[in-house]
Amino acid sequence: MAKIGFIGTGIMGHPMALNLQKAGHSLFLSQHHDPAPADLLAGGAVALANPKEVAQEAEFIIVMVPDTPQVEDVLFRADGVAAGVGAGKVVIDMSSISPTATKAFAAKINEKGAQYLDAPVSGGEVGAKAATLSIMVGGDSAAFERALPLFQAMGKNITLVGGNGDGQTAKVANQIIVALNIQAVAEALLFASKNGADPAKVREALMGGFASSKILEVHGERMIKGTFDPGFRISLHQKDLNLALQGARELNINLPNTANAQQVFSTCAAIGGSNWDHSALIKGLEHMANFSIRDN
Repeated sequence: MAKIGFIGTGIMGHPMALNLQKAGHSLFLSQHHDPAPADLLAGGAVALANPKEVAQEAEFIIVMVPDTPQVEDVLFRADGVAAGVGAGKVVIDMSSISPTATKAFAAKINEKGAQYLDAPVSGGEVGAKAATLSIMVGGDSAAFERALPLFQAMGKNITLVGGNGDGQTAKVANQIIVALNIQAVAEALLFASKNGADPAKVREALMGGFASSKILEVHGERMIKGTFDPGFRISLHQKDLNLALQGARELNINLPNTANAQQVFSTCAAIGGSNWDHSALIKGLEHMANFSIRDN
């Protein structure tokens, strides 16, 4: 069993770390930002003062924080991961961040003699708890093989996409698809409801046809019931779509539907919904229509 440093035990990171612990791995947690979760400590995890100490103790160091600046801070602050790594260690960033920044971070870690994998995930809080996450990995194939048992404790669909940055590129592509599917389901249910049909019955009918999808199944139900407690916050999906649109500008390509979905997320944020689940995109459409499908 491996000695694993885990930095970032929030909505996603906490259940991911718990699954590693259940698989028999030893955990080392940094308390530089928040106290370590009590259940992980009760299971034998060791709490340390900062990321440097975590990196010194662990063979693998997993980072699971919200955005690019937080990853950079954890890695390269004075008492960060980079100050504690060396030959034989593997740094695994499972956050969803900029592919361009990822390549720069990887180069700096590799200079220390360690190896770097970017391994963002898809599947949300449900997938994190059930250990069924899809994991998209970029980096050296030998490092990937070493880390594979860890990934298998947290997910099911695990793919080495390519070199450093390619895992993050795949995640951005994933977030484009998810956002556009959420918008498609939201628009369809809004259209049906405004036209006088029962949106729950419409969803039931669509689940048996070519329009069926995981988004329609899970988030369609959330939209109808109005249950928007966050599994994945709108603010985080906005961040991911910003990465997509920034990348599109750099690549000189146009992503019009992605830009439109981002505008609807911005409407949600403007009416106080930054921390709603991203399925609440429908509330942005409802706001613009002055109509709620739950009032039908």
